[in-house]
Amino acid sequence: MATNYQQEELWRKDAKNWKLGLFYYNKEDQRIIVEKRNPAFGITFNFAHGKTYFYLIGMFLFFGFVVYMITNFKK
Repeated sequence: MATNYQQEELWRKDAKNWKLGLFYYNKEDQRIIVEKRNPAFGITFNFAHGKTYFYLIGMFLFFGFVVYMITNFKK
């Protein structure tokens, strides 16, 4: 039996869990944030996890607010 880390590595490296080679989608994996296929390229979201979309919406709202504040309140 594979340990938790070993199973996560198998999922991450499996091409079936990557849509278009860019988007990680694995319903069995409960992690929200996952390393990319090549960990040197950073992290990505598990788009099969429901909370992922809340994080993405929150990030867009935050950065949208920052851009709004910068563009509307320049002196």
